[in-house]
Amino acid sequence: MKARIKWVEQVSFLGETESGHAVLMDGPVEGGGRNLGPRPMEMVLLGTGGCTTYDVIHILKKSRQQVSDCVVEIQADRADEDPKVFTRIHFHFVVTGKELKPEQVERAIKLSAEKYCSASIMLGKTADITHDFEIISD
Repeated sequence: MKARIKWVEQVSFLGETESGHAVLMDGPVEGGGRNLGPRPMEMVLLGTGGCTTYDVIHILKKSRQQVSDCVVEIQADRADEDPKVFTRIHFHFVVTGKELKPEQVERAIKLSAEKYCSASIMLGKTADITHDFEIISD
C-alpha cells in the first residue's frame, strides 16, 4: 500500500491514495490553517471507524443477519503531552435490521476488534478501546 502527502500551504496537506482518491487535511485557524478539511488525527479515527464498520457489516451478512444500516459513533481522548497519542477510544455501534440477534452483533464487533480490524488493533497498543452497541429494528 502506498500514499502520497503533498504540502499545499500553511498547514494544509493533500493526501492521495494508491487507489486514486484524494483528501484535503488542514489545521484550525489558531494553528495556522484555514479549517478546510479534517485534521490528520481525525482521519485516523475516521479510517478506524470505516475499518471496523466494514468488518461488522461483512460478518453480519455472512451470518445471514438482515442488516440494513450500521453507524459507529466514536469518542476518543488523547494524551495531554507529545506525542498526543489516543489513550481511550469508545466505539458505539448502532445496528439496524430485521430480527437481528444481539449475540450475532456482539460476535461481529468482537471479531472485528480482536481479529480483523488492523486499524483498531494497532491503536489498541496505546489506547484503551471499548465497544458497545444498540439494535434498531426495521
